[in-house]
Amino acid sequence: MKNDYGLIKPFGPSIFKVKIPEELIKSLNKFIDDTINNEEQSKKLDVGKGLVGDVKQEFKLDKDTIEKSGWIKFLGDSVAQWIYKDTGQKISEFRLIETWIVRQFENEYNPIHWHSGHISGAGFLKVPKTFGKHFQENKVDYRGGNLELIHGNRTFLSQSRYPIEPKVGDFYFFPHYLMHTVYPFKGTNEERRSISFNGLIDNKIFNIFG
Repeated sequence: MKNDYGLIKPFGPSIFKVKIPEELIKSLNKFIDDTINNEEQSKKLDVGKGLVGDVKQEFKLDKDTIEKSGWIKFLGDSVAQWIYKDTGQKISEFRLIETWIVRQFENEYNPIHWHSGHISGAGFLKVPKTFGKHFQENKVDYRGGNLELIHGNRTFLSQSRYPIEPKVGDFYFFPHYLMHTVYPFKGTNEERRSISFNGLIDNKIFNIFG
């Protein structure tokens, strides 16, 4: 008798990984660097007090930068592709609520939290050459600087954690309710620079209960 095998994952939310185009990374990093060097602009765009992270600096992207850089198009196109691949449905609406930059340095962190809206995401624009070493080298599950997505409980054949090693250009989309955290790192003065967003799609697609 012939056996056919296939891995089926019918439980848990999907995660969609996309590469940010190199030119878009350059454009966003230029905006960030310019903002860092402009004290008045940095204060104007600062959102650190409204976010949970204990990090050096967090600030939002202004509307002009979002549109001219192509960031809004990248998010909209990627979300449409993700929802279609997962559900077979085509969204007719993508509305950005907010998008912001997180500048994280040695010993800083983001505690476990979740976002607002319907969908969220996080990706990486700059990564240190090293995130340091553990005091105990066998502690490889909790690497410094990692983004970790968390859902449900660990049970047989079902993990509750999805660790992500930061790499420049990698961007991960996930539903807004998915809990996540970023671990502190050490051994470097370099910056871990990430970008996140919250957004809305068609309510008839998001609201599965009608």
